[in-house]
Amino acid sequence: MALDQETFELLLASVQRFVQERLMPAEDHVEEHDEVPDDIVADMKEIGLFGLSIPEEYGGIGLTMEQECQVAYELGHTALAFRSLVGTNIGIGSQGILMDGTEAQKSEYLPRIASGELIISFALTEPDAGSDAASLKTRAVEDGSDYLISGTKRFITNAPRAGAFTLMARTGGQDASGISAFIVPADLPGLSLGKPDRKMGQRGTKTCDVNLDSVRVPADNIIGGVPGKGFKTAMKVLDRGRLHISAIACGMANRILQESIAYAQQRKQFGQRIGDFQLIQAMLADSQAELLAGWSLVQSVARRYDAKPFGKHDPEVSMQASCTKMFTTEMVGRVADRGVQIHGGSGYINEYKVERFYRDVRLLRLYEGTTQIQQLVIGRHLMKA
Repeated sequence: MALDQETFELLLASVQRFVQERLMPAEDHVEEHDEVPDDIVADMKEIGLFGLSIPEEYGGIGLTMEQECQVAYELGHTALAFRSLVGTNIGIGSQGILMDGTEAQKSEYLPRIASGELIISFALTEPDAGSDAASLKTRAVEDGSDYLISGTKRFITNAPRAGAFTLMARTGGQDASGISAFIVPADLPGLSLGKPDRKMGQRGTKTCDVNLDSVRVPADNIIGGVPGKGFKTAMKVLDRGRLHISAIACGMANRILQESIAYAQQRKQFGQRIGDFQLIQAMLADSQAELLAGWSLVQSVARRYDAKPFGKHDPEVSMQASCTKMFTTEMVGRVADRGVQIHGGSGYINEYKVERFYRDVRLLRLYEGTTQIQQLVIGRHLMKA
């Protein structure tokens, strides 16, 4: 699936230029209008950002996990709304189909996902089932060659843009083995969206409830064609997603650090640059050291992920992905806090980017599994070992 190194370096350089020349200048527009401009969406499709992780045979670029993390690191240097727009297509929306789907499902959906023609979302979380994903209540009742799905999904990223959902519903008993993964087109009768969520940060990202009232979905839309495999599919998808988010966290930490360094070099107090004060230098040093540790961890675990058979669950890799996600998302929170502190009163003002980035990165510790869920994954794995 990997691109050769020369081709990948050209792609990475193209993404770096795109972030610096197109996305960073549009950050204020996204913050003010709570939307990503249509012309930028078109450009993102043009350079292939919607298909980074999808194999070339299905119209994507086919990056390895390590390569995807390097691209995600660059995308993390700007407003997180841009990454969010492509994130479900790259990761949790498409990977279940790629890993466990039938050939017919892959051929039908993956090319449109890779091109950005189809935005696909991942619908697992519910009002009463977030971290405890196995307790979901959305039910799919067999009706001839179809299933009738009823329930509510909550905080679904890109739902207002989505043309389809990778959606988890209960087809059997009350444990995890009773959960199936469906591909649910967004235009089916009985499917409706709630009002857009108003969030602390990450303006420009779109999330809302997805309501299902006896939505008729063909049995052929069960991912892989076999009921009861949905929870395992979801867990496999999350390993890759956690590494992707970890790379995003490192990219944003570097952006905040660079903003802090620039401010410390030009802001003067007591007749000298504040960056010449040792206590300011200490905060910069702590951020640099934690960023270096986090990014090294991402790259190491991504290589371990690439070394295992594709689509196979490896408990050791899952544990390491949880370690990575826990460390990097907590790390970027500390870097953002220091960034605000270095900016002083200006750091609390929206005109300076660290204020909005401080709000944006807070979400990274919640989705793709909270920090506390990562601790449970790690702890349980160690006790089994």
